[in-house]
Amino acid sequence: MRRIARAPWELLKWAFGWLVLFETRNKLVLAPSALRLRRFETAETVRLAAVLGQAPEALVATVIATHRRPEALLEAVRSALDQTVRDHVVIVVDDCAGLPELPDDPRLFAVSLSRNTATAGVVRNVGIRLTRSRYVAFLDDDNLWEPDHLEQALAVLRAPGGPDAVYTALRRVLPDGTEMDILSVPFDRRRSARESFLDTNAFVARRNGSLHFSRLRRTPEVLPREDWELIRRYSRRHEVRHVPCPTVRYLVNPASFYTAWEGSAPPA
Repeated sequence: MRRIARAPWELLKWAFGWLVLFETRNKLVLAPSALRLRRFETAETVRLAAVLGQAPEALVATVIATHRRPEALLEAVRSALDQTVRDHVVIVVDDCAGLPELPDDPRLFAVSLSRNTATAGVVRNVGIRLTRSRYVAFLDDDNLWEPDHLEQALAVLRAPGGPDAVYTALRRVLPDGTEMDILSVPFDRRRSARESFLDTNAFVARRNGSLHFSRLRRTPEVLPREDWELIRRYSRRHEVRHVPCPTVRYLVNPASFYTAWEGSAPPA
């Protein structure tokens, strides 16, 4: 009987993909809190824009969201500032935990939210909205870029007939520094409904109305990740292309919610 009862659910997963179904459920269940967080995001953007005075502007802006990782943040910021692309600004958005002393660089800007949101999408959205650039890139505070990450991405984006967004390959490393593997999966929208191989640390996109993160608060029980949601939604109207060059050093952090991507399975 149990197998018969589960048959419609299994059929829906087969037809639409389990990630799509879970995200639909998330939007229904978490909509009220997402609306409150959107109001907070807008208020914080206005407040912090007044603090900055003039919006940081460049060809590409990198948004680094952070919370209580001061040492790792410094390394992430250095890897962003060390990019071979120089027409570039970096904005660090702290989720109300306090910032360490950061490098003195005119391309670097740092702000702190007035309260903790525990919602990565909101933190990143503030960074997007505070900057002015043709392209936007994202880097988490515990990951690193190779010096040519933006160069590789922009070469494809700015080529004749180039896409609206790209994501490069990830070199996944363990906490002791050893390499686990390289994740390099060509973009396939149908495949992405069933496999979570998309991560915004590797994502560089043209700024447009689709470039904003979900405001859902994604606890460890809430799948899929906001990274997956952004890239899949962006690809609905804009071309996304994979660049099979490993330009991101992604820390497989045991404390992270999500580390087993393409091998992960939905809850029963």
